[in-house]
Amino acid sequence: MTDTDIKSARRPAPETVLTDIADYVIGFEVDSAEALETARYDLMDTLACGMMALNYPACTKLLGPVVPGATLKGGARVPGTSFELEPVQAAFNIGAMIRWLDFNDTWLAAEWGHPSDNLGGILAVADYLSRKNVAEGKPALTMREVLVAMIKAHEIQGVIALENSFNRVGLDHVLLVRVATAAVVTHMLGGSREQIIAALSHAFVDGGALRTYRHAPNAGSRKSWAAGDATSRGVRLALIAKTGEMGYPTALSAKTWGFYDVLFGGKPFEFQRDYGSYVMENVLLKISFPAEFHSQTAVECAMQLHDEVKDRIDDIERVVIETQEPGVRIIDKTGPLANPADRDHCLQYMTAVPLIFGRLTASDYEDDVATDPRIDALRDKMEVRENERFTKDYYEPSKRYIGNAVQLFFKDGTKSERVEVEFPIGHRKRREEGIPVLVKKFEDAIAARLPGAQCDALKQLCADQQTLESTSVTDFMAHWVV
Repeated sequence: MTDTDIKSARRPAPETVLTDIADYVIGFEVDSAEALETARYDLMDTLACGMMALNYPACTKLLGPVVPGATLKGGARVPGTSFELEPVQAAFNIGAMIRWLDFNDTWLAAEWGHPSDNLGGILAVADYLSRKNVAEGKPALTMREVLVAMIKAHEIQGVIALENSFNRVGLDHVLLVRVATAAVVTHMLGGSREQIIAALSHAFVDGGALRTYRHAPNAGSRKSWAAGDATSRGVRLALIAKTGEMGYPTALSAKTWGFYDVLFGGKPFEFQRDYGSYVMENVLLKISFPAEFHSQTAVECAMQLHDEVKDRIDDIERVVIETQEPGVRIIDKTGPLANPADRDHCLQYMTAVPLIFGRLTASDYEDDVATDPRIDALRDKMEVRENERFTKDYYEPSKRYIGNAVQLFFKDGTKSERVEVEFPIGHRKRREEGIPVLVKKFEDAIAARLPGAQCDALKQLCADQQTLESTSVTDFMAHWVV
């Protein structure tokens, strides 16, 4: 680029990163039966997470209209509640519920994240549009359209994450939720290619949230609503773009002022593969434990060891945990843990609880459990090490493993078996084992929140692919109202 080009006000063509996403959203036909089936289970699992979150006042205090009384009759409904809201705030509500317990799906690569966070925006807009259409004598959207939007949002977020690490420059992965939601929601709203590109450019111009709230000494509950904030912002930008508001064609690559130079160390994005349905087919479903995903297999190891060690906790001299490099970098945490958000991102805490109690639930991060002196005493005896094989298999595209190993050494010189789990129950290679557990998670979650007749209807709808796909969004959402 010459000095003349830098000074020129000539508006260039939109950059390829933006146009590739827009062309994918508009033109890609989802024909993968595996992706659609996985999306159905992902939808069930994600909404189950939202239902469970409604048991926690720290979450529910953030829900509802942005100010008291600002509801919208005929607007988007918030599952498990009676709220009807305009779609931006509804997206925040649904997104916050989904993410609150750190129990929804996960994608691990150069950047990690939770692609089902985008369901906040997708479901809010789908319900808003469907109810608006019905009021105008037009057909509602179908749940197949929701599943397709999920697949595409997963793909956008996940493919960008494969080779581009935002956490290494201090940015939070929810940036990719805002980008993916903006793209698919603009399309859902009937936006043109140019409007999708504009919305995407705004999503990058927004910059990115800092990861401050995910790490000691500042770890806190914002990490539980940050994705809700991001997906709602994606909806807001889609609505702005739909008005015809201009975009910014080199939002990423503009010299000095673009995203790359300001926030990404001057490095352009790299891509491993084209957009398709790869991410949904390979997504990790966090089925068994509400815990940061790099720890999932460590928790499984600890659960296997519980019966052997439950009566010997005081006899333990040290505990060796082998994990992947990202596990060392983000959840190896010593010292006092201030709150539940701190605890569910501590590898040692998430290993200690199942060793002692034989379980790990969302309530185990609360103060009444965390004050048990055995937990911190055991944490103090833990050594966390990187296992280079686990790291290699973590980044290998054909594997996407998240290995951990746990072994205990006792004061009398004896030791436990070294228990290793390469990939968790939610991994693609354990789908057959995991799906019944997911279905039970879904059924238990809705039974605790919804009347019996609504639960029965939802179980019937979600049990069959074709039945769910052909169901209108308005009918589906009606079953979630309380």
